[in-house]
Order: sequence, then structure tokens, then C-alpha cells
Amino acid sequence: MNERKEFVVEQDGRSKEQRPANLPAVDIFEDATGVTVLADLPGVTKDRLNIKVESEMLVIEGEASVPVPADVRLVHGELREPLFRRSFRLGPEFDKDAITASLKYGVLTLQVPRIREAQPRQIPVTVA
Repeated sequence: MNERKEFVVEQDGRSKEQRPANLPAVDIFEDATGVTVLADLPGVTKDRLNIKVESEMLVIEGEASVPVPADVRLVHGELREPLFRRSFRLGPEFDKDAITASLKYGVLTLQVPRIREAQPRQIPVTVA
């Protein structure tokens, strides 16, 4: 089950409100070239997803849309458009300018590569 926390959320670029946000479940894989982050963001579309790097923090924010058919009237609603927010501290070995993101079937995939100098490399041995 996703954990919920209260965050100050900017609405329409001006006003701010405090509202609960879900911490999306993530899987993180690491190899020599960097890390891959898979985040579960059900109902979040590309236009309602914001991924940014602020200083050393990688921040994922998304809001799911809850479609209501035009021919029905909502009588009681407890499910507000869910907000997802998660952040991770990036170390200096990661190339913050080369992060890539893709969204498919509600799963966000982030590729966070290491800077070239931080990647392990094989040193060839020559026989003299």
C-alpha cells in the first residue's frame, strides 16, 4: 500500500494548498552505467507528470485523472484526483543532464546514467 504524506502543492501557478500525496511504489535497479527507477503512477498521463532536478534532488510529481462520464452526476466522491510525489537524492556521480524518462501503462521509467568518469572501466594489460 502506498504511503501518504501532506505536501504543499502549487495550483494554477499562483495559489498553494496543502493536500495529501501518495508516495508511489518504486523499484530501483543499478548497474555499472547508472540506475533505472520504475515508479508506479496509475492514472497519470504525460501532461500531468512533472519530473525535475532541483540541486541534488530528483523530484517526481504527477496527478492522476479520474474521468467522470458526461451523462452522469457525481453524488458522492471520496476519490479526489490522486497526487503522487517522490524525491531522491542524487550523488555527484550521476549525470543530471542526461536523465531520460518514459511512461507506459502507468509505469514511469527513469534512466539515470553515471557520469563517464564514475563508470568502471577495464584497464588493458600489455605484455612488455
